[in-house]
Amino acid sequence: MLGLCCLVAGAAAFAQPVGTVTHLSGTLSVVRTDGQRVLAVNSAVAEGDLLTTERETYARIKFRDDSEIVLRPNSQLQVARYQFEAGQPERDNMLLSMLRGGMRAVTGLIGRRNRDRVGVTTPTATVGIRGTHFGLLFCQGGSCAGIPDSSGRPLENGLHVDIANGSISLSNSAGSTVINAGQFGFVANQTTLPRIVAPEAGLRVTMPGAISTNVASRGIGIGANRDDSCVMQ
Repeated sequence: MLGLCCLVAGAAAFAQPVGTVTHLSGTLSVVRTDGQRVLAVNSAVAEGDLLTTERETYARIKFRDDSEIVLRPNSQLQVARYQFEAGQPERDNMLLSMLRGGMRAVTGLIGRRNRDRVGVTTPTATVGIRGTHFGLLFCQGGSCAGIPDSSGRPLENGLHVDIANGSISLSNSAGSTVINAGQFGFVANQTTLPRIVAPEAGLRVTMPGAISTNVASRGIGIGANRDDSCVMQ
């Protein structure tokens, strides 16, 4: 009976997997209700997981609806909500919370059939998804001091975004701005209106080829460095 209780408790502590770590270079840890542990390639990701990448770590995660994200080093992301059943679109719900750092993302089936039920919250704005491929980087307190802007100066504190395909909306207490494919955006803080940034001053969040490229070149790569814009790796 004691063994059975332990199994039940373990199942309750780790919810049903919603995604899988497919690529990893470095240390990726997760905090759950039952404590903290280190993940590896093929490790499961669950709703509620708080994921953290260490210095020089890149991690790629694929969700059940085929959406994918790549986390940059020194990033922290929580899978705040995730519900998906292929035959029940009315239950779709995906909300990620980017607490620090940066990522690239490609939306999956939820974003294509229920775009209003996919979003990413950040400390400065909420990102609304409209079926897209985008990158974001949140800088705060000198966290991006080693990443120069197009003029060679350290990046400004705030949220930097770029859109490869589709579009997103950036919303906070000051209002909302739509950023379309090929455009760049920036949000300084929660009380400043999100704005579009000129292409020559835009920041494109890119990832190492080993993380961004799919095996055998199948499917969509995520943020390989092959652009001439202001590029950050």
